[in-house]
Amino acid sequence: MPTSVTRNRGVRFTDLARLGVAWAASTVALIITGALLPGFSASSWWAYAAVAAAAGLVGLVLRPALVEISARVGWTGVILTALIGQALIMYLAIRLVPGIESTVWTAIAATWVSAVVGTLISWATTAGTDDGLITSLAGRARRPETVGDPEVDGVLFVQLDGVPFPVLQWAVQSGAVPHIRRWLTSGDYKFREWTPQLPCTTPASQLGILHGTVDGIPAFRWYDRELGRVLVANRPADARVIEERHSTGQGLLCEDGVSISNLFTGDASRSLLTMSRVEVRRGSTQTRRAFAWFFASPNGFMRSFTRTVGEILKERWQARRQVKRNLDPRVHRDWTFALLRAVTNALLRDLNTALVAEEMRRGTKCIYVDYVDYDEIAHHAGVFRPESLAALDGLDRTLGSLAQLAGSAPRRYRLVVLSDHGQSQGAPFADRYGQSLGDLCEELMHEHVQNIDASVEGLGRADSIAGDIAAGGMTGKLALRADEMLTRAQQTSEQQTSEQQTSEQQTSKQQTPAERASPSGGTEEDPVVVLGSGNLGLVYVRGDRRWTLQALEREWPALVPGLAGHPGVGFVAGIDEDGEEWAIGSQGRINIASGAVEGIDPLAPFGSHAARVLRRALMHPEAPDLYVNSTVDPVTDDVAAFEGLVGSHGGLGGWQDRAMLLGPADLMAGLPERIEGADELHRVLVGMLESCGQRATTAFRG
Repeated sequence: MPTSVTRNRGVRFTDLARLGVAWAASTVALIITGALLPGFSASSWWAYAAVAAAAGLVGLVLRPALVEISARVGWTGVILTALIGQALIMYLAIRLVPGIESTVWTAIAATWVSAVVGTLISWATTAGTDDGLITSLAGRARRPETVGDPEVDGVLFVQLDGVPFPVLQWAVQSGAVPHIRRWLTSGDYKFREWTPQLPCTTPASQLGILHGTVDGIPAFRWYDRELGRVLVANRPADARVIEERHSTGQGLLCEDGVSISNLFTGDASRSLLTMSRVEVRRGSTQTRRAFAWFFASPNGFMRSFTRTVGEILKERWQARRQVKRNLDPRVHRDWTFALLRAVTNALLRDLNTALVAEEMRRGTKCIYVDYVDYDEIAHHAGVFRPESLAALDGLDRTLGSLAQLAGSAPRRYRLVVLSDHGQSQGAPFADRYGQSLGDLCEELMHEHVQNIDASVEGLGRADSIAGDIAAGGMTGKLALRADEMLTRAQQTSEQQTSEQQTSEQQTSKQQTPAERASPSGGTEEDPVVVLGSGNLGLVYVRGDRRWTLQALEREWPALVPGLAGHPGVGFVAGIDEDGEEWAIGSQGRINIASGAVEGIDPLAPFGSHAARVLRRALMHPEAPDLYVNSTVDPVTDDVAAFEGLVGSHGGLGGWQDRAMLLGPADLMAGLPERIEGADELHRVLVGMLESCGQRATTAFRG
């Protein structure tokens, strides 16, 4: 994509070429259908060609009405349009063309047989690219809306979730991402690394990128002292709480922006598939309308259906292949993950692209969309595994599709691509050492703890889809049921282990001093909460105040030295009674504020930025009583996640804190030498909007 995405001057020729190819493919598909389907025949191949042409013309008239009706009726209408809308169009075309023999039922059957054949033809002729999707969405894009300020450039921010800078750099060098490689080698685009804050998680990074602050987000999930419960950022109700605490109304998307498939809105006036707004605005007509345009064509519906089924089969084969090859590290990949992968990496990718195409057609000035493909697969397969790199190649094709669709928009669009964090690899802590972090804390404290380390990130993404499509009628009720089931699945995954441990231990030990009296003076059955967020662990003592290192030592003398001395722990960190931040390892400690080291600096293996980002995280009131970070292997850069993931992010070590930023050369000029923290990246991105004439405010870019 060149630096300036201009409107396609040759759009008429391109449209004619697309129509010609689509007509020829439909004709061939109908001829094959006639040979396969009894009761559907024509006097000559010209009759099939005439039906294909007539179906295209009838569709131009009838499809917009079907789409609008279905979008307003609800997802029941969208599904019915997908299943029978094209059959109705085909039947009317058959009635208009002489020489075709068919009934209503054979017309319906012919529609789907033709769709299957057409999908195969499209896959074969496009070499498995996304040209079929582009053609489907381009029909809508050829009718762009008029905007009052076409001279103002639009900006499309595309988040490639979890892609590390070194992985994308290698992919560019190897030629595995041809669109990105072409943009960079032309000089039109520039590419650089930025450093996320601690924790390097999507909630912290997206809050920083979209709202300009990383305060109050100590991990993916944490114990909130104010509410007295665990907050999980990808639960809709919790995401709304987080955003309401930190929104100022001046987020990245506050001026004619839209948020698509994110955790937070960035103060956009409209948001689609966005977690913090799912419960506020269930059942988005715009979401249904955009997807109905794609589904109204049987080839579009068949594309998503076959890709979803194919993704499930591919995942099961790839999981089995890892076992056969005895790859290390690896984790068990079950059918639940296969289904989640199919939803997030097939259906959600197409839905996101359809929604972005619709926003560009409308001329929306600022769009931010999150594609989770690579992150979801790398969590379970590994950072550099073939399936993860294939997902990265698919994202590159999606970027090419968006660039092509932007050519028909009513304003010029600038494409900015970024990741919210990187990702590290390694066998999970529990697999390596035979016990979870919660088990280790119980052993050292002689306490029962609530241990929360189940991976629920993918469930949350599926939850956003179920929540956003929910509306009235039968389909809306089913979607609400699915949404509730997904929420319960998250809660069950997080609490199952803790409940099992409670049952086992309540019969074997007496109540401890901390159970008798918590810091706030009340009594608690589970006085300590231990959470995993990648290879970053969090230890909280329930109550409304934060425990110091000295207070923890008085209550549980073995806890800090026992954690710091464990071979799987790189360091533990907390504050002392003077409010100073410390990181403690097996052979030494460092006063992070002063830089004074006693023994060997435990932060040395984690990079020069480690002390800065850790101190900043510890300064937040929401920080845990103890941060626990796993070791990092000096040879392989492997870390040990406190969740059951082979690819992880959250703490320090490896490539998880090496994110990437790619944008037009002129917008990338003059950026700070070092971008550290998503809030600093927010200022950079606001500066880009200012350069495009979108913002009246002045961004600090120093």
